[in-house]
Amino acid sequence: MARKTEYAKIQPYTTKDGSLIRELMHPDIHGNMKQSLAEAIIPIRGMTYLHKHGQSEEIYHIVQGHGLLFLGDEQCGVTVGDTVYIPPDMPHHIKNLGDIPLKILCCSSPAYSHDDTEILA
Repeated sequence: MARKTEYAKIQPYTTKDGSLIRELMHPDIHGNMKQSLAEAIIPIRGMTYLHKHGQSEEIYHIVQGHGLLFLGDEQCGVTVGDTVYIPPDMPHHIKNLGDIPLKILCCSSPAYSHDDTEILA
């Protein structure tokens, strides 16, 4: 059976890292099994909290804006079209450097969980 979500009907919420999230597909809501896909929005000049996930690996795909992604001791600029892998236990956060909201598609496997998110600073 196909699973479908409608963007306009998805209520956003603020997650533990401080970003505004729309769960586009999540097992707890939509019945898929092992991963989640969300849209994260970082406001103009905003930044997420430094955090890590003990179990989940993440893939970020930038769909609007540009920013600076901090991964452990490294940092890299990100812009529309860039995709970045974040392994489990990797401290990370992202800062919006632009004058429009930074929008990111975030894929997590296993699916995102507040319990798997540890705020570090």
